[in-house]
Amino acid sequence: MDSEYTFLALMHRMNYIERWALMRNARTENVGEHSLEVCMILHLLCEIGNSRFGRHLDPGRAVLLALYHDAPEILTGDMPTPVKYYNDRIRESYRDIEEAAKDRLLGTLPGDLKEKYEKVLTPAEDEKLLAGLLKAADKLSALIKCMEEESAGNGEFRTALETTRKTVLDLAGEYPEVKVFMDEFLPAYGRTLDELTNKVSEEE
Repeated sequence: MDSEYTFLALMHRMNYIERWALMRNARTENVGEHSLEVCMILHLLCEIGNSRFGRHLDPGRAVLLALYHDAPEILTGDMPTPVKYYNDRIRESYRDIEEAAKDRLLGTLPGDLKEKYEKVLTPAEDEKLLAGLLKAADKLSALIKCMEEESAGNGEFRTALETTRKTVLDLAGEYPEVKVFMDEFLPAYGRTLDELTNKVSEEE
């Protein structure tokens, strides 16, 4: 019986997949580090929702979904947004490709774990709010990347910054947690390390 399973070794390869592949980057970003940032943002959105808006979200479940949300890209690569959303036919085809990639990844697990990870790779039907916040966290991470590139003097991201900010603002109208993040947490991303640490000292 073959007892060697490749699932986790494949997950490790998130670190080899670069995002924003069609664009000139001041600093490259891989899927692994993006996934970590989405985890932290989504966790915070859930805590904001529970604390301020009477939600009953499971932050641990949220982190798991965020951790694996781009796992299919290990097999498909990161398809650039202008290509992925060029038209409905391409978008639908890419969804089919993602589902096939998920099936292949699940096939790299032992049978007694497949069902567990199937729930991790795809939000359940009754998790629409969590799925929506996951999308918002993903877009917030993209917005932060665009802001960093613009701050580095890279005009290549100018249009992406505008379109991503608009998408996030639309999501903020749907999810108040996103508005809180934009008002209270996003501005700090433009500050220097000295400014950030001095802010901590002032608050203490």
